[in-house]
Amino acid sequence: MKEVMAIVRQNKVNITKNALEKADFPAFTCRKVLGRGKQAGQEMLIQPNFKTSEETVQFYGQISHTQNLIPKRVFTLVVRDDEVQKAVNAIMEVNSTGNTGDGKIFVLPISEAIRVRDGKEQMDSESY
Repeated sequence: MKEVMAIVRQNKVNITKNALEKADFPAFTCRKVLGRGKQAGQEMLIQPNFKTSEETVQFYGQISHTQNLIPKRVFTLVVRDDEVQKAVNAIMEVNSTGNTGDGKIFVLPISEAIRVRDGKEQMDSESY
């Protein structure tokens, strides 16, 4: 079993959801997150909206450029080992624009899965 974790743009949630369902991956989790990659976020200019002394202007000048965290979405799904590439392809197909900030996909091993309802361990060949 593998966990496929995909960080995507927030405006790509619906098409990613539809692509996963179309590729026979109806079970997933999607969360709102904030973060930044190598693009280092977007610059935000802090401007005071009040009359300031020279000292305050110098202070704001020193901190005027800060890094924002960018809103993203994280899709998480657990798939059989032989379905990893199919899931990755479904996500890539609808999220890849060729631009910085398209996202990232991580594939992680899952050593064990236990169903909360009855405590049954789920094996690699079973549905999640």
